Amino acid sequence: MTEISKSEAISRRMALSLFGRLAAFAVAASTTALTVSDAEAQTVGMERRQERRAGRHERREARRAGRHERREVRRTGTTTGAGTGTTTGAAK
Repeated sequence: MTEISKSEAISRRMALSLFGRLAAFAVAASTTALTVSDAEAQTVGMERRQERRAGRHERREARRAGRHERREVRRTGTTTGAGTGTTTGAAK
C-alpha cells in the first residue's frame, strides 16, 4: 500500500509539471505565431509610416528655414544663406 501512494504522488507531481510546461509552451507558441503571421503586414505599414514621417520632417525643416530666412531679411535686409524659402525683402 505504501508503494501505491508513492507512485500516485510522483504521478501528480509529474502531471502538474507537465501541465505547467505545456502552458508555457502554448503561450510562447501563440506569441510567435502571431508575430510571424503579421510580420509582412507590419513591415508594409511601418514603411508607409516612415515615409509619412520623413515627409513631415522635410516639410517642417522647410518651414523653419523659411521662417529663419524671413526673419533675417526683416532684421538685416539681406539674406545669409541659401534657404529653401522665398524672400520678399530687397537684397542689397
